[in-house]
Amino acid sequence: MTKLRGAFTALVTPMKADGSVDYDGYRALIRFQLESGISGLVPLGTTGETPTLDEDEEERLIDIAMEEAKGKVPVILGAGSNNTRDAVKYVKRAKDKGADYALVVTPYYNKPNDEGLYLHFAACAEVGIPIIVYNIAGRTGKNISTSLLVRIAELPNIAGVKEASGDVTQMMEVIERLGRVKKNFTVLSGDDALCLGLVALGGDGVISVMSNIAPAEVTAMTQAALAGDLETARKMHYTLLPAFRACFVETNPVPIKAAMNMKGLPAGTVRLPLAPLAKEHEQLVRSAFSAAGIL
Repeated sequence: MTKLRGAFTALVTPMKADGSVDYDGYRALIRFQLESGISGLVPLGTTGETPTLDEDEEERLIDIAMEEAKGKVPVILGAGSNNTRDAVKYVKRAKDKGADYALVVTPYYNKPNDEGLYLHFAACAEVGIPIIVYNIAGRTGKNISTSLLVRIAELPNIAGVKEASGDVTQMMEVIERLGRVKKNFTVLSGDDALCLGLVALGGDGVISVMSNIAPAEVTAMTQAALAGDLETARKMHYTLLPAFRACFVETNPVPIKAAMNMKGLPAGTVRLPLAPLAKEHEQLVRSAFSAAGIL
């Protein structure tokens, strides 16, 4: 397995005013990403509102992503579920569609014990496609401890982790301990604002929300950090920081879609149970992205 490094966009799913998927907008967004030099793409993640997409919509989105990106950049396809049988089915779909990696999130709501979590990833790993483990306790209710991640990483086909615990100490432990036990294990930040810190500690980049609207800028910051040019990366980080923060003034992807609409990029509306950005936050988002040089 090749070690992933760089900035990878967690793609939004553009939607029309009636809530239907804007497939042409999705294709245009992917082309914008590729033209801007993004390192890779992550379709069907949380940012893509996957919980509210039906399987026919997902199939078409996957096909578009693979048509546009395959052979140009890696595709890390969202394949998680809180039902292990469904997760295995989605990992198989990722493999059959030709994705380079499957992104498998911690089962949410169930709050599995450690052995159940290990067996969940073991079942997914048997499919035979490289897997990125997605650790995000804030959405799933379950943190993957570093000790458990080390055990999971010893399974075949476990290629890396999207680390979104928000805990810098845990991120540091993951980089330190996994670096000892598995060659080419990738550690990616799940939070734009922590990308620089993670890379400075020895991590490999970011699965980014912000890069939906600013792929060139997030890529440049990440690549500068990976090259050891921390002075340049730090300057870029602080330029982008107001927008990093604004991306989470409400639940993702509500703010990033609003900012993309302000910039004229294909994003559109969100689906219930999400609602569009609250009026009182519109100026905050506009000001933050303007201060970051994005609008």
